Amino acid sequence: MTPPAAPHDALFKTFLTHPETAREFFDIHLPKSLRALCDLATLRLESGSFIEPTLRSAHSDILYSLKTAQGDGYIYCLVEHQSTPDPLMPFRLMRYSILAMQSHLDKGHRTLPLVIPTLFHQGPTPCLHNACWLDNFTHPEAARALYGTPFPLVDMTAIPDDKILEHKGIALLELAQKHARQDAANVVEPLERLAPAIRSRLFDSMTREQLSAWVSYVVDVGNATDPRILAKRLVGVLSNDDKENVMATIAEYLRTEGREAGLMEGLKKGHTEGHTEGRAEGRTEGEAAMLVRLLSRRFGPLPEWARERLRRADVAQLETWADAVLDATTLAEVVGAPPNPH
Repeated sequence: MTPPAAPHDALFKTFLTHPETAREFFDIHLPKSLRALCDLATLRLESGSFIEPTLRSAHSDILYSLKTAQGDGYIYCLVEHQSTPDPLMPFRLMRYSILAMQSHLDKGHRTLPLVIPTLFHQGPTPCLHNACWLDNFTHPEAARALYGTPFPLVDMTAIPDDKILEHKGIALLELAQKHARQDAANVVEPLERLAPAIRSRLFDSMTREQLSAWVSYVVDVGNATDPRILAKRLVGVLSNDDKENVMATIAEYLRTEGREAGLMEGLKKGHTEGHTEGRAEGRTEGEAAMLVRLLSRRFGPLPEWARERLRRADVAQLETWADAVLDATTLAEVVGAPPNPH
């Protein structure tokens, strides 16, 4: 059983919170290479503790600030009271040292300080574990290689668009993240240069949820000079199977954002132009399907009489109703009142 920490803690802090005693302690016990970095004459006691409340019965700590050859720095001293050494103590020391670094940043500093972690062990038996936190890993050499070198960096700004387009399932994500905040048109332009079959494969790699999220992101974040042109170009790079669903997604998204008027005009034009080379009935079916989705998103499931009315309408009538969707508050304001029951 671990004895109460209070007497150990009280004695240690009575000595080590005295500046002259602390200077002498570190002058004796710091390795020469670290001692050479430190100006112990500037050593000053700092307030606060980084130990979790649940561990304070077995540990206590003291933080000092001082000047080093590399600028502002700290010495963090952790006192281990428990009778059985904790093999993960080096990792704990490192974690508390990082908290000390964060505390330094919270004071308005912009760079990390040197924090020298020091473990004071006074248990009944020698401390047998290594004091290097990297040795707490299952594979210390792999940890040294990882944490002693720069972390992996995926910088979209440094990757050409043509290279991004080779990334298959994540190409559309990367294009959007690279360009949307500057000009959303730059997201669409590389896609327009692709052969339709290749472009279709990119879009087919996304789930329906991912496609809706992608389009909403481009519309919302993109700084488009003309939102109508952006909407038209977005629809132009989609396959016919995706157009109606995406148009409904954009319409609903923009409606909630109060921005739908300009973009819906572009969407409708892009969709219509996408069918100009098809048969007249194909255009009508596409417009009707698009309008069904818009109305369903806006007013809920459509009654059969409304669907029948849409099926019988021509393209001009469907386009008129599509324009009315933006301002209508009821289904009847778009397609008219339901038929009188006989």
